[in-house]
Amino acid sequence: MTEPTYAFAPPAVVSVPVQGRAERFAVHRIYCVGRNYEEHAKEMGFTGREPPFFFLKPADAIVVAEPGQTATIPYPTLTANLHHEIELVVAIGVGGRNIKAADAASHIYGYAVGLDMTRRDLQTDMKKQGRPWCIGKAYDQSAPIGPITLAAQAGDVNHAAIWVQVNGTDRQRSNVAKLIWNVAETIEHLSQAWELKPGDLIYTGTPEGVAAVVRGDTMTGGVDGLTPISVKVA
Repeated sequence: MTEPTYAFAPPAVVSVPVQGRAERFAVHRIYCVGRNYEEHAKEMGFTGREPPFFFLKPADAIVVAEPGQTATIPYPTLTANLHHEIELVVAIGVGGRNIKAADAASHIYGYAVGLDMTRRDLQTDMKKQGRPWCIGKAYDQSAPIGPITLAAQAGDVNHAAIWVQVNGTDRQRSNVAKLIWNVAETIEHLSQAWELKPGDLIYTGTPEGVAAVVRGDTMTGGVDGLTPISVKVA
């Protein structure tokens, strides 16, 4: 078979390091769960256990924060209100459709700490206009992430503390147990809408305390049992 040729060089594969392994996790898609902690839902003007909803980021929104290092992201264009959202990230290793919550664990490769960076003013403006708010969420370098820890080595992530500090001061601090839709339920719902594939990442939602960062701020965050993340806004 003749190898295909391309009009230009294909982009490099986006990947995330795996803790303790030489191989890397090649990223397929990034799914994000909106308003998945009750107190965050309230601070955004909503209440209750609404059905889960999802948005996507492009794979090349990934910025890897290597262990023991501080990654750098630029302050993005078009915004004057850049917010941090600390999240537990689930890495899918076995794909599937219509996965039952009871079977979800067998599809999980591992877990990581991530930040869903948000141009809040742009997102809010799009909401008011009833328009999609991709411009607020799915922009370049909007998905910093730390190394993936294999599921068997991650401990009880479903009851782990989750937190982020900005310049050493607490901003968000909660527990993954407070997710409205837990990891298994999220995978069940998500796999009804899309066929999950190996390489998918699921940003599972953020707790209350989201707030703005400015140029020069450093965000450090973590989920107990996973490698923490450190990211500076350039």
